[in-house]
Amino acid sequence: MDEFAEVLRAWRDRMRPEEAGLPAGPGRRAPGLRREELAALAGVSVEYIVRLEQGRALHPSPQLLGALARALRLTEEERHHLYRAGGAAVPDGGLVPRHVAAGVQRMMDRLGDVPMAVMSASWDLLQWNPLWSALTGDPGRLQGLDRNVAWRHFTSGPGVIDFDAQHAEEFSSDLAADLRDAVGRYPADPSLAALVSRLRAASPEFAARWSEAHVARHRSSRKTATATAVGPITIDCDVLTAPGGDLRIVVYTAVPGSEDASKLELLRVAGLQPVG
Repeated sequence: MDEFAEVLRAWRDRMRPEEAGLPAGPGRRAPGLRREELAALAGVSVEYIVRLEQGRALHPSPQLLGALARALRLTEEERHHLYRAGGAAVPDGGLVPRHVAAGVQRMMDRLGDVPMAVMSASWDLLQWNPLWSALTGDPGRLQGLDRNVAWRHFTSGPGVIDFDAQHAEEFSSDLAADLRDAVGRYPADPSLAALVSRLRAASPEFAARWSEAHVARHRSSRKTATATAVGPITIDCDVLTAPGGDLRIVVYTAVPGSEDASKLELLRVAGLQPVG
């Protein structure tokens, strides 16, 4: 584990806080990320980061390695080395890609005036910006399957996002068809197969739509965020695909000059704080 500890420290030291969307702030003795900052970005404790960097934490999980790679904005080659140094198999081409490339993360940093999130081909929420949290609720509170858009949609309903009848039908149909498309491209991915199996068992609606064998990709819809700090906001949702990584970049926008656009700007300024 000496190699793992060495590269982890080196990559943390080389990453400027501004690259991670964090303020540089005064009083820094080194230009890189602090351990507590990396821990927050990767969703683990500071103590665990210390143990990893000291070579005392053996066999980190593939999920943690993926989170560290995203937090440190590693290249594909560096990510593969991190997995190998950590004693884990490098994710192969038969699995749903989950690595958010540095270019996609930089794009999210620069487009902070629109709610934006990155999702895998199986609709797992991988990364989001602060305005996405302000609009939909903080995804950081969600764990496991609850971070999967399809699971939450078919088992919990729309929650804080509401659709009119037309777009509700289109979104449900597209989501099931999109997952079938993903299964066709990643038939060996056990997590994707388990997701579909659990959805078919838990949701009669999903099971019915799955039986239609419709294959498509979800591209756009219109919806209303009903529980924001500034009141309901109607937005257009567009789904873009990141080249080479099969990730979905989901972007919410409002019609320029509209009341919804004004509310979205107010929400951007207010963030997660109550407005009053």
